[in-house]
Amino acid sequence: MIPKLNEHNHIFPNPAYAGKEGLVAWGGDLSAGRILSAYERGIFPWFNPSDPILWWSPDPRLLLFPDAIKVSASLRKSMRHFEITYDKDFESVIRLCRDTRIQKGENSWIFDAIIEAYISLHIDGFAHSVECYCEGELVGGLYGLYLGGVFCGESMFSQKRDASKAALVGLCQKVKELEGDFIDCQIPTAHLKSMGAVEIKRDLFLVMLKKALEKPMHHEWVK
Repeated sequence: MIPKLNEHNHIFPNPAYAGKEGLVAWGGDLSAGRILSAYERGIFPWFNPSDPILWWSPDPRLLLFPDAIKVSASLRKSMRHFEITYDKDFESVIRLCRDTRIQKGENSWIFDAIIEAYISLHIDGFAHSVECYCEGELVGGLYGLYLGGVFCGESMFSQKRDASKAALVGLCQKVKELEGDFIDCQIPTAHLKSMGAVEIKRDLFLVMLKKALEKPMHHEWVK
């Protein structure tokens, strides 16, 4: 039986004992304290608006090490036409991550409550964005949380060829600049694997996460 979270504290079950699909618990809320507590334990929220809040820690986990990102010759050429920025327009990025999927006829788990929660985390200095501009227009980007030495990726979007890939390259550059360890891509996808991400067993990921969280928090990405 999947446990229901206690409404009065931010304690989560040990994700190491979850099934391979990764459902750890359900219930609770999207308060900043609970979300941060989840990420610090390798858990993230992912659910449909009609469902209760569901908390996940899948096995295996997909990680991207900044030095391992694959940048093709065509991507290098595309990047000459892009401008990469950080935390310039977090709200537009998270909304476009949702809207771009909907425009393509796909479902999105990024609804109003999620947007409000992560904007609040951005204001508090935990959630960050990478923007990709072309001729002054926001055409791609991604967002997530940066805790200690790990960037916990949430979603990305692209409205121009290679824009989200360029944002991912920009993210790797930022994580290296901050001397971070890795990017948590959460769920394995062919697209991210093609960019150099690798699958890691959950038990090993949890050990790596604990070590990464020993590093100082970087609340400011833009100096």
